[in-house]
Amino acid sequence: MNIRRVSFDHPDAVKLNDEVQAEYAARYGDEGDVTPLDPSMFEPPVGLYLMAYDAQERPVATGAWRTQDENDQGYSDGDAELKRMFVIEEARGNGLARLILAALEEDARAAGRIRMVLETGNKQPEAIALYASSGYEPCVKFGHYRFHEDSRCFAKLL
Repeated sequence: MNIRRVSFDHPDAVKLNDEVQAEYAARYGDEGDVTPLDPSMFEPPVGLYLMAYDAQERPVATGAWRTQDENDQGYSDGDAELKRMFVIEEARGNGLARLILAALEEDARAAGRIRMVLETGNKQPEAIALYASSGYEPCVKFGHYRFHEDSRCFAKLL
């Protein structure tokens, strides 16, 4: 696997973002994740967007983090928010999500962030299992979906 930094508006990133949005829509019966995102949020040193490619150079997984500090959506100073963790169906079960998660945590720590936070949903049990087995613990809800009953928020000190 080849994991490299790309921009959030890179064509491969857009392609996989469309796929993850379709999966969210199918699981939750809505339009997908409508959290406002901008490519600049994932540019170093305030964030990072990673893409994994297989041996045939097909994009197969993504993950990102962006800087968050204390605000009215429940974030705390020093937070790095995990976004767009996704592995295409045929590449699942090979440890790609763990590799990307570890790289994102390392990068956020190097950028001076002190806590990684994430929001997922109760209809994504495999995501919740990944985060729990990686040391993430439930935390006070934050972000765009903090008032949604299906939302689950987790945090891990970096």
